[in-house]
Amino acid sequence: MKKMNKGLLCTFLAATLLAGCSSNSGSNGAAPTGESTGSGSAAAKSVTLKMFIAQPRFKEQYDNYIAEFVKKEKADKNIDVSVQLEMPTADNASQILKTRLASNDAPDIFAIHAVNEIPSYYKAGYLEDLSSQPFVGKLLESVKPSVTTTDGKVVALPLETLSWGYLYNKKIFSEQGLTPPTTLTEMKTVIEKLKAKKITPFVLSYKESWIPQLVLPLAVGGMMKTKDPDFVNKMNKDEGSFTEMKSAIFDVFDLINANGTEKATEVGGDDGAAAFAAGKGAMWLMGPWYAETILKSNPDLDFGVAPLPINDDANATLINLSASTSLAVSPTSKNKEVALDFLNYVLDDQASNAFFQALKFNPVSTVHTYESYPWITEATTYVKAGKSVQDPAIPQSVKDEVGKGLQAYYAGQMSQDDVLKALDKAWKSYNKVNK
Repeated sequence: MKKMNKGLLCTFLAATLLAGCSSNSGSNGAAPTGESTGSGSAAAKSVTLKMFIAQPRFKEQYDNYIAEFVKKEKADKNIDVSVQLEMPTADNASQILKTRLASNDAPDIFAIHAVNEIPSYYKAGYLEDLSSQPFVGKLLESVKPSVTTTDGKVVALPLETLSWGYLYNKKIFSEQGLTPPTTLTEMKTVIEKLKAKKITPFVLSYKESWIPQLVLPLAVGGMMKTKDPDFVNKMNKDEGSFTEMKSAIFDVFDLINANGTEKATEVGGDDGAAAFAAGKGAMWLMGPWYAETILKSNPDLDFGVAPLPINDDANATLINLSASTSLAVSPTSKNKEVALDFLNYVLDDQASNAFFQALKFNPVSTVHTYESYPWITEATTYVKAGKSVQDPAIPQSVKDEVGKGLQAYYAGQMSQDDVLKALDKAWKSYNKVNK
């Protein structure tokens, strides 16, 4: 996932170009250098690969891994690769990418959300069919469906698979004799016990709109698992309304807001991670994708992942299972051969273990043998107990709208009904474009 910076962050990793001479063009748009090597070996091809990945907090990890890919591509194929890595903010990445794709300025490789964005991007013709690529055979069977279209094509490589709800400080909970609540009433009891000990229950960080919207998939997922299984289908047919989800969304969101840290709209993800790491709140509406950032602030923090109660039905208190950030290749790429090489390197039998471990991501492949982190193991216990639900297929445009709406609601600028009407309108607009 997602850190808020102003503007775009770009980094260029360039391999040293060999002196060589050739008048031939390389395949897939790769042009050879202009002079031959002194040893008489074949001239190296020169390729600039453009990547668009909205995960700026992982810039160092990507830089290091791309540098290793550049070395490997030179050694294996005598291709000099320069990588232009663009890392926009999560809040505006989707719109920037859509504009690029629509204007025939597609990056060679770009990150999209598997569940939310693959259907519409595939329909628009923006995704290369990757079904025959070697990495596909390495995907875990539980992960592969998230990047597979309805007609059976694999169109992306999953990076992040997530088991999430909210984060809680295990030391604080243990010291206060608390366990993660299974209902909203139990959550209220936990909150009162924390407040009695002068402990702020929740860290609030709503500066970035994608953070408050996290309550939406948790609420919708819990309701679909228990009372309203056809909600998404109804919305896709213009037959449903978010008024059905009003209580599930706002009861817990209001409870969190009434018992959290101050000035939430001034606090972004990084600051929220630092506050949580420092123990300024016992819980945080956030997923484990922020583990790396949290542990940078406090390497000794013992935190866990638990499902968020949305009502008093314990069966609706569920871990959300999803695949989010996934890498796709543009069908119009002039450097498709190298782009596909990189995607396969992301699941390299040896190198990918260290890469995924550095990112603190879940294993997604049979080649991943690294030990899972404690918070992943904890979330998995809920999954094994049947306390989980697949991430609802809510259009990204709707999630963007709810993020902005909940920011405005928190600030007192919109009512609950205003937010729900905006969500209904956003989904209907999505339907008009995607029917």
